[in-house]
Amino acid sequence: MIATLNPQGWLRDALTWIDQQGALGIAAFMLLYVIATVAFLPGSLLTLGAGFLFGVAEGSVLVLVSATLGATAAFLVGRYLARDWVAQKIAGNQKFAAIDRAVGREGFKIVLLTRLSPVFPFNLLNYALGLTRVSLKDYVLASVGMLPGTVMYVYLGSLAGSLAQVGTQGQPDNLGIQWALRILGFLATVAVTVYVTRIARKALEEEIV
Repeated sequence: MIATLNPQGWLRDALTWIDQQGALGIAAFMLLYVIATVAFLPGSLLTLGAGFLFGVAEGSVLVLVSATLGATAAFLVGRYLARDWVAQKIAGNQKFAAIDRAVGREGFKIVLLTRLSPVFPFNLLNYALGLTRVSLKDYVLASVGMLPGTVMYVYLGSLAGSLAQVGTQGQPDNLGIQWALRILGFLATVAVTVYVTRIARKALEEEIV
């Protein structure tokens, strides 16, 4: 039964439902994001959906807050409720072992770098960090490292929303200008994200050697 489920299809249906809920949709989206993070469902689809539903500014804030809540929930589960299961999942993984050693020296900095650098799977990392000595406070504060990637994906989702409206506004020249500006903005966001990611990856490699 579980093997036949289509998580992406289910999440798309959920986003469609959220789009019809008005103000209640914000709370529903946040709850869905938290559940998805804890349940290892693809958060990238929800992040794109936030851009489509709420726009870049509001969508980015909602995703950052929701992802932080979901990551914190997974962290606490990994630390207090499912330590043995998480330990089995990461057993023998040298990268996670190196992170554990590095977190013992500089918890906030290492967690921040892992958030900036997409070297580790986000959902599993949340649980794995629960086994380290990083404090809950440093873990939560370091979630700000998710911001660059969040903005990039939300921006991309907002472009899809704009494309869906083409043909209903009747101003092709203005739409062309808006589309060009959106593409330039997205490319700039990608460039900044890639640059920050490279710096973070290099710094992380230096810290966990």
